[in-house]
Amino acid sequence: MKYLCIPLLIFIFLSCKDAQIKEIKSMVEESERETETTAQRYPETLLKVFAAHGGLESWKDKRVLSFTIPKLDKPETHTIDLFSRHEKIEMPEVTMGYDGKEFWLADEKRSYKGDPIFYHNLMFYFYSMPFVLGDDGIKYDIAEELVFEGKSYPGIKISYESGVGISSKDEYFLYYNPETFQMEWLGYTVTYRSGEKSDNIKWIRYNDWMEVDDLILPKSITWHAYEDSQIKEPKNTVSFENVVLSEMAKPKTFFAIPENAQVINEKNP
Repeated sequence: MKYLCIPLLIFIFLSCKDAQIKEIKSMVEESERETETTAQRYPETLLKVFAAHGGLESWKDKRVLSFTIPKLDKPETHTIDLFSRHEKIEMPEVTMGYDGKEFWLADEKRSYKGDPIFYHNLMFYFYSMPFVLGDDGIKYDIAEELVFEGKSYPGIKISYESGVGISSKDEYFLYYNPETFQMEWLGYTVTYRSGEKSDNIKWIRYNDWMEVDDLILPKSITWHAYEDSQIKEPKNTVSFENVVLSEMAKPKTFFAIPENAQVINEKNP
């Protein structure tokens, strides 16, 4: 009887080994397909920009991002689910967010004067450059070269398919260092509420970076004045502190509408 068991054990061992080999082969093939799809989906120059900042795949491995914008007595802590884009922004006496269905604002003293819908993911979007330019529904083109203080920067124009995001007619212009491929400028238009395309380009300089979990993310960004088709002097700088990236999702209750919050829509921002 024991001699009959030996061939059986060998058969089981070989079968398990064969299954493991097939599983590994399948994983490798899937990885190769994803790599090929990525190469086809994005312009080669944008892939180099992603790589210069740590790589798009590394970014996609992260689930939650949080950071603080210091503002004297009113610091803002932003927490975003990178998969769903659910968000919570916490300030002294004011909290706002998005739970996937509704925008909400908890402001018992009615001290917040901004627009919670417009502000949703706004600073997150600026902070998460260049990686957010790898989102779905984006169209890419070559942008006219940018020249600032005698230096030329090649660029990529970003537009959106209809219905993507709150303002699908917005346009972005990413400019990068031609030697390092690190991002250096962002031009953007704002069409929120108007619904019409705009020629009024605003400019942000990205020249202050830091490393966070092997990714290169902004330490600060600076808006510049713009006049007669020329970028002028710096206007204001926004800094980012306490930056944390996590692969663990927040519980659903974290982004849920608090009992003391008001649901916000287009008619009552």
